[in-house]
This record gives sequence, C-alpha cells and structure tokens, in this order.
Amino acid sequence: MSTVRLPDGPTTPAFVQGVEILAGRTRAWRRLHRRYGSAFVVSMPRFGPTVVLSDPAEVKALFTTHTDLVDNIDANLGQFLGPGSLFAKRGENHRRERKLLTPPFHGRRLTVYEALIEEEAVREMATWPSGTEFATMDSMMRITLNVILRAVFGAEGAEFDRLRTLLPKLVLVGSALAAIPVPRKFFGRYGPWARFAAHRDRYDAIVTRLIERAAADPDLAERDDVLAMLLQARYDDGSAMTHSEIADELLTLLTAGHETTATSLSWTIERLRRHPDILERLVTEADAGGSELREATLLETQRVRPVIDSTIRKVRADSVQLGRWTLPRGQHVIVSIRLMHDNAELFTDPRAFNPDRFLGKRPGTFSWIPFGGGARRCIGAAFATMEMNVVLRTLLRDFTLETTDAPDERAHFRGVALVPAKKGRAVVYRRPPREAVRDLDTAHSENVAAGETTGARSEEVTA
Repeated sequence: MSTVRLPDGPTTPAFVQGVEILAGRTRAWRRLHRRYGSAFVVSMPRFGPTVVLSDPAEVKALFTTHTDLVDNIDANLGQFLGPGSLFAKRGENHRRERKLLTPPFHGRRLTVYEALIEEEAVREMATWPSGTEFATMDSMMRITLNVILRAVFGAEGAEFDRLRTLLPKLVLVGSALAAIPVPRKFFGRYGPWARFAAHRDRYDAIVTRLIERAAADPDLAERDDVLAMLLQARYDDGSAMTHSEIADELLTLLTAGHETTATSLSWTIERLRRHPDILERLVTEADAGGSELREATLLETQRVRPVIDSTIRKVRADSVQLGRWTLPRGQHVIVSIRLMHDNAELFTDPRAFNPDRFLGKRPGTFSWIPFGGGARRCIGAAFATMEMNVVLRTLLRDFTLETTDAPDERAHFRGVALVPAKKGRAVVYRRPPREAVRDLDTAHSENVAAGETTGARSEEVTA
C-alpha cells in the first residue's frame, strides 16, 4: 500500500465544520478554497473527513479512474429509491444496468418527446397570472413531472393522477432525510422515515399495477414509452429485468427526472430577469427561429447556478493516486461543482452571468460538470437539456418576461438540490399570437402607404 498523502484542512471540531457546511454550502466551500487552495479535507455530516477536489486535472483523474478502484458511496440515494435503482448499483452491475437504461433518453428517441414537452409547457403556462408576481418553480415542477410521467408511462389515467400527487411528497421527505441523518426509528410510526415508507408503499402499489398491465398488453412492442422499453429490454445474457427492479428504476427516473430540471428552469428565469440585454436578444432570436443563444444561456445558468453543487465517490482499492494525493481505502472524495465553475482559469470572470462565453463553443467535459462526470454522469442529461430548451423557447414565444432590479435570489439547500430561495419569482405578460403581430404589421404598413399616397396627391393638387 502506498503512503497516504491528503490535503490540508481546518482543525476545528467536526461538529462545527458540519454546521458551517449545512448553514451555507457555497459560502463554506469558497472560504475553504481561499484558505487551502483547490484541494482540502473537511469533516462532512454523515461522511466524516472528506477530500474536496476542484483542480481540473485531479477531477479528470477521479472521473476517469475505473469503478473497481473508485465508485459510488455506500449511503447514497439508493436507500430511498430501492436496491434496483441505478444509484444503488456498483461496478459491473451498474455498467450493465446503465447500458439498459441509456437508449430511451438519447439520440433519435429525444425527438419523440419534444411535442409532449411543448404541450405540457403550454398547458401549465396558460394558468400563469398576467402582471402579478408569482413563483415559477412550482409551475416548472408540474411541467417536468407531467413530462416524465408521460414519457415513462405513455398515457394518462387514474394512476397517473395519483402519482402526480404522491411523487412531490415522496421527493420532499426523501430530500430532507438525505440532508439530515435522522435515525430510522426516530418518532417511530410518526417520524419522517415512517412517512417516507408510507409514500413508498403507495408508489409500489400503483406502479406494480401499471407494470403488470403493460406486461399483459398485446401491443407492447408497438409502444414507445419507457416502461414498455424496459419490459422488453434484455441484459447481455438474455435475461429481463424483474418487476421490482423496473419499479425502482422508474422511481429513479421519475424523481431525478423532474426536480433538478425544474429548478434549473427557475434559476434561468431568475437570471434573465436581472439581465435585460440578454433577455432582449433571446426574444429576438426566438422570434427568428434561432436557438444558439438560448442553448448558451442554459449552459451558463447551469454553470453559475448548479442545482447539484457536488458529486461524491469512495475509494474501493487499497489506495488510489489522484494527482498530488494518495487516498486510502474507504476515503470519501467530493468533486465541488461549485468551485470548478468558479475557476477563473477555466471561465473568464467566472462570477459574471455571460452566455456569450458558450456561443460557438461547447463546454469542457471535465470543467462544466452540472450533471457530474465519469461512469456516473447523469443518464438523463441529454433529455433534461432538450426539455429546458423547449420550455424556455415556449416561454419566450408566448410571454413577455418583466425584468427587475431586485437583489439576486440566494440559493436554498433543499436536501439534494440548491433551489432559488424565493422559487424564481417572475412577472409575465402574454404576448399576442405571432399571426396577430403579423396582421398588425401588415395593417400598419398599409396605413403608412396610404398616408404617403394621400400626401403625394395633396402635393399634386397644391402644385
């Protein structure tokens, strides 16, 4: 075993370090970075002494290290999503499961979902008040939840409605438990774990019926929803997923597939309201049918306001060399997404909101990392990116977003995600349909032409 070499870090009591991180994650990361540089050791709640990395070369080394050497942590979201979830699997089991889940959310499959996303966005935005400030995040949550439910199950129905009510409750309790290590028997059948278990039981009952119904569908092969694809998918050895594995994976897709995307959209609105020049350019581009600046804006929003600010691994080998450091077996390692995106060597003037930095330039694989990296990069990244693009396009097309000089909304840690503290407040006004605008422009042009003709005739008479 190689000699262990770890970065420096604070010597204050572990409890004090943990409280500081819980009280203000971004502020704590930045303070420690200023003092210790791009790598330090800090005592994290639940994980103990943890190495935090933000040096690009060391982050790349971590993401490209084989999962037999460095892999997922033990206390991960699998404890909420179930043993069949992608989050709960490691090593070869994770690789074979990821291979099965990749096709529904990549390539040509994405075009199937675009009309669905726009339909849900239009339906939800029809409820928006005109000229009255409101919080956009709850609305975005409804859009993205409905989208992922329809993508997963294909059609609406009684079960769809029950899941639409149940899943936000399940996510809220699960997020709180992920942030604060509460004993499972805390308050017994009245505690948060008991509430989570009750929500999970209801989910299992609903989804089991949907899986059994789909499995018996004689037209299963003709369906293009995710559930149908998973029922027909086969591992390399020809075996199928069990129904319990499918239930866990569906819960993973349903929960991870809507909250983070909705939060990124809310942050986008929060940023644009405070940058009227960028907003004006986006509207002009959308009216002309373009998308380059919109895509760059979404990249920049996820850089300056990452919804997930870190990703964590655990050393599984006797030791692992990562740049300057030699980490022992069992060592937890965090990649700070926040500090990576703050790096002035990677992004000029990193605290500024500047979508132009991504015009005609794709972000680096190991520098822009809101979806994580390596073997555990978010499997739905392409789907989420397309969904955000369609929803923002719909908003710009159908509404005028009022700008503001109000202070920036601070980030609020909600257990897993960093959300706008005021949920992305906005004031909107519905734009007239483009056909009506064209009619007005035509009428205006005709009036101008008529006025010029009348003026010319008057001049002739006078002459």
